[in-house]
Amino acid sequence: MLVLGIETSTEQTAVALGTEQGIVAGAMLAAARPGGEMVIPAIEHLLAWSNVSLSSLGGIAVGLGPGLFTGMRVGIATAKTLAQTLHVPIVGLASLDLVAFSVGYVRTLICAAIDAKRGEVFYAFYLPVPGGITRQTDFEVGSPAHLTAELEARREDILMVGNGALAYRRELEEAGNHVSFASPAHAFPAATALVELSIARLTREDFDRLYELKPFYVRKSDAQIAWDRGRRTG
Repeated sequence: MLVLGIETSTEQTAVALGTEQGIVAGAMLAAARPGGEMVIPAIEHLLAWSNVSLSSLGGIAVGLGPGLFTGMRVGIATAKTLAQTLHVPIVGLASLDLVAFSVGYVRTLICAAIDAKRGEVFYAFYLPVPGGITRQTDFEVGSPAHLTAELEARREDILMVGNGALAYRRELEEAGNHVSFASPAHAFPAATALVELSIARLTREDFDRLYELKPFYVRKSDAQIAWDRGRRTG
């Protein structure tokens, strides 16, 4: 089964193609333009470079965030449109899970953190298990100071991973020497990991319902916050 993975929850747009035998091709693009403007051209180029037609796809995988609102919505809308047009199954996975999965080989607690902008991070804690990771907490959003306090309260060794961890590294390091940081190579959710994890679900027919697939909204959007503020002051 040939699967297309689409991940647009951060500033980095990532797409990948893969089968049960491994990754066929992948591309990662980071630019000043919003990810929504890049995802379609990225998919088109990936298919052309791989000499693969859309009709060859047997499934679609998409990152669900939490992450940047516009990017998440565009990526999920694109994935849904492709799945519906091609009549193929779709699977959605959490973007924070993908970040944590990239360092699942370690033997310590993992904290994946994605930059949520506005001085906040999306984060969750994970434990490595044979063959992958298991999420230990719900998705959270908070200030770096809030996360630092939570890290300080946990006495076991913790590996921080993700662009949120790197953006606020200096503050998070104040939690203590039991906190370390993964390489920038693992800063963003990877479409290659998305494809790898989704193939297992697609193979056992653990599909998502197209119209029930939604982003992980851990906090309100800027527009919703402005609307609520206007109602309170109006």
